[in-house]
Amino acid sequence: MKVITNKVVCLLAFLILVQFTHGQDLDLNKLIQPLSKQSVFRLENYMVWCGSPIKGKDGKFYLFYSRWPRNLTHQAWATHSEIAVAVSNKANGPYKHVKVVLPKREKKYWDADVTHNPNIHRFGDTYYLYYMGNYGNGEWWDHRNHQRIGVAISKNPLGPWKRFDKPIVDTSYKSFDHMIASNPSVVKQPNGKYLMIYKGVSEGKMPFGGIVLHGAAISNNPVGPFIKQSQRIFVKDTVRFAAEDPYIWYQKGKYWAIVKDFKGSFTNSGLSLALFESPNGLDWKPGKYALVSKTIIPFKSGDKLVEKLERPQLLFVNGIPISLYCAVYDKGDNYNIAIPLKKN
Repeated sequence: MKVITNKVVCLLAFLILVQFTHGQDLDLNKLIQPLSKQSVFRLENYMVWCGSPIKGKDGKFYLFYSRWPRNLTHQAWATHSEIAVAVSNKANGPYKHVKVVLPKREKKYWDADVTHNPNIHRFGDTYYLYYMGNYGNGEWWDHRNHQRIGVAISKNPLGPWKRFDKPIVDTSYKSFDHMIASNPSVVKQPNGKYLMIYKGVSEGKMPFGGIVLHGAAISNNPVGPFIKQSQRIFVKDTVRFAAEDPYIWYQKGKYWAIVKDFKGSFTNSGLSLALFESPNGLDWKPGKYALVSKTIIPFKSGDKLVEKLERPQLLFVNGIPISLYCAVYDKGDNYNIAIPLKKN
């Protein structure tokens, strides 16, 4: 009986190990499915960017996105962007614009002129909208170099949204984020804390500044204070601007991130979206299947090659990613798409 019991224990341990390790290597590229035209969100008079989706407590789907007047062209994201929300009854659209949620406000605030880079979450019964804000004198570089990270909170995706007088992540003198802090992405950790990965620009020759790097900050509360960590993330040798637009999440016992890979430094596929993984949210390496997507939209009517596929974010339902949302730039047009994913 003792021998049988030991064999049973060993078998159970083996099965648990198999269950735990099975599927640990995520291959998002293989999960991508064709999308229909209803999964394209475009506005006639506005450039559309930065789509961040979430399923509301009411069962509807909310897409927080950046927009600015179309006639000002793509670069006006730094001077005229505002965050709005669109709603759909289906996960992949079609979405309909509802309202602007973070408009311009008085010049005395750090985010007086621009709100951009939305990253939406619900923790408990409260929605948290992380974003980049800036102010400036109207010149592109002045606005770009005043980017800081903030959060707005609400009990309802449609608001009202409470904004704060100060950013939750500011720049740090002589650090990797000496000049700007932007592109926030947040995840709640298994230990109950909140991890943020974000982009910074170091000190350097003006107006661009120095090297573009990413760092991490951790808080006990979703509104901060966020304590900056020492690790530098998504680094590739001497490349000055290897990646941006991180989106992070926790799944299958690991942290994962999708980033824009500017030159194929991590995917060997040119401009693309790359997958990273981390055991702790601070030490990152390219995933075994690093390529998430080239700049190709897999329409049901046929693949379409576009100039840029950026700002990746996932839509989760019951803890499972069901769609990959991306911003598209192509021939002077900006819009968002929802790419369906197979269940992994």
